[in-house]
Order: sequence, then structure tokens, then C-alpha cells
Amino acid sequence: MIFDILTLFPGIFESPIKESMIKRALEAGLIRVNFINIRDFAPGKHAQADDRPYGGGSGMVLKIEPIVGAIRSLTQHAPQKPHVVLLSPKGRTFDQAKAEQLARYERLALVCGHYEGVDQRIADHYVDEEVSVGDYVLTGGEVAALVVLDAVTRLVPGVLGNADSLKQESFCDGLIEYPQYTRPEEFEGHCVPEVLLSGNHLRIEHWRKSEALRRTNERRPDLASRFRNKSSA
Repeated sequence: MIFDILTLFPGIFESPIKESMIKRALEAGLIRVNFINIRDFAPGKHAQADDRPYGGGSGMVLKIEPIVGAIRSLTQHAPQKPHVVLLSPKGRTFDQAKAEQLARYERLALVCGHYEGVDQRIADHYVDEEVSVGDYVLTGGEVAALVVLDAVTRLVPGVLGNADSLKQESFCDGLIEYPQYTRPEEFEGHCVPEVLLSGNHLRIEHWRKSEALRRTNERRPDLASRFRNKSSA
């Protein structure tokens, strides 16, 4: 799978892609990550990528020309058109279902907004969709792009050694994952639940399902309600 990341600050990604799962996926050739500096497509002597908003207001807005130029550059030497995503607080909330949907594309372009946002014409006419990683404010879309890169990469076939682990992770069945424990059995008086030491796989499976539902009810009642509606459908 190919990721194209369009950003004003490609240096932000240098360390994350050299560690852990993303590094291994790159080394194995399971993914490829290209960085496109938006400023390289900014017009004028000073390559200005932002400007004051029409109508007044604080902050600066990313200009349309450099972002459109960066998007169009993606197909100059490769006919395969990417699915273009603008990281934006106005977009659809990024969740596991969206990660699974994006993982189906062979090529995914992530446009990182910055400052007060991007010229609205970019969202209206030059990208395929807008995605938000949450209801909070980030300095720029780079951190959001890393979230999407990580979540989607782990879904690429072959990236995770144990495919079954994907099925057991949080949100994959609509619930928060059940609690996990490892050695030692006891630490400062805190013990691993007896059922996990029983060797009875049927009891363990039942306990895990009930714990996942209990935790989801306590911490994410919205997910629990959605799960019950899905199960009764």
C-alpha cells in the first residue's frame, strides 16, 4: 500500500516511521510512504503557502494553489490515482470502521492542514473526503496523519504477524477490548483473575466477552448501545 503525505512539515514524520510496526512494514515492502512538501508548489519568489482570510479574522489560511499542485503531482509519474483525504476537524470522525475502509485502497493521500485551516475550495473540489481524528484542536494535520497511517498500516495484510490479534483488538467487534494480564500471577497483593489460570478455554472466552461488554457499558455507553442495536438487528 502506498501512502502519500502532503505537508508543510515533513520533518515531523522522520522519527515515527523509523520505529516499531511502521518501520518493519516499510522494510518488508508492505507499505511505501512518500512525503510531498506543499511549499514546493507555492507560487512566487517567497513560496508563500498561506495568506490572510477573505472577510477578515485571525490567523492564516493555507492557499489553494500549492495544495492542488501537490495533489496533481501525485499522478504525474504514476497513473494510479490515490484516494485523497483532507485531515480536518470538519470531517467524518476517524474510527476503526473508517480505518478498515481506507485500508482497502491501494494508494492513500493524506493532506495535512495547518494554521487556521485550508481554503474551502480544496475540500469542496479537490479531495475525496475529509476526516477528523477527534473533537479537539491540533496545531496541524501532521499528528492526525500519523494516527491514520498507524491505524491503517496495521490492517495491511502481512504487517501483523498474528492475523487473529486483529480480530481481538478494541473496537473490532464494536466493543472495548477485555482486560489483559501477564506474569507474575501476583504483584503487591494484586492477582490475575482466577479464570485466566483455569485452563478452561470456554470459561475464559465467556469471561472475556462479559468483561468487554461491562467495560464498554461503563466507559463508552454510546458504543454499547450501538453494539446492542447491531446484535438485535
